Amino acid sequence: MREIVLDTETTGLDPADHRIIEVCCLELDNHLPTGKFFHRLIHPERDIPEDSIRVHGLTLEKLENAPLFESIADELIAFMADSPLVIHNAEFDIKFLNAEFARAHRPLLPASRGIDTIALAKRRFPGARYSLDELCRRFNIDLSVRAKHGARIDAELLAQVYLELVGGRQARLLLAPGDGAASGMSVIRVARPRPVPLPPRIAPQEREAHARFVLGDLEGDVIWNWGAVLHG
Repeated sequence: MREIVLDTETTGLDPADHRIIEVCCLELDNHLPTGKFFHRLIHPERDIPEDSIRVHGLTLEKLENAPLFESIADELIAFMADSPLVIHNAEFDIKFLNAEFARAHRPLLPASRGIDTIALAKRRFPGARYSLDELCRRFNIDLSVRAKHGARIDAELLAQVYLELVGGRQARLLLAPGDGAASGMSVIRVARPRPVPLPPRIAPQEREAHARFVLGDLEGDVIWNWGAVLHG
């Protein structure tokens, strides 16, 4: 099951007036990172308020040679494909992405594409705090690698949080078709039977000795014969 962990950094909070300045997507397969990612800095075509700079550290000087969103839109759409999008506060990022896609005359993302990790955390830990930092602390995920917010590092942290939220570290066997799909748990798939069975590794004399042990020699002295002894 392919999913995309997505995070953005923006110049502000209102997509009508503000722009995306960084976007990162990490590919997951069965909730685990594959190592494939899409990461771009983006020129916002406007100023960046000081309040926002204090959050992510991105200034217009740093983005001077960054591409415009329209020039990376098709690459981003191709990387996301039709996969579910794992986002911390999905409504915020999807609104910003759709504002950018609308300006670039590209198709909009339906809200149903988003898997909101805040909603998952609320169901699992009612009444707790749900910031990415708080969830990292709850799951003992190392935050020392992040001095400021950034789409790449936040997406990497969110991938670890998402794995914990869906119970992915407690992998289990897939014993029936469709098993595990509804639970959101990471799965170890059982291999199909061999088309040609392996040759027997037990010699005939060993089989005979085993049969004598189980059926004859020990009579009532073994636990599987106790029932016969007690009720016989």
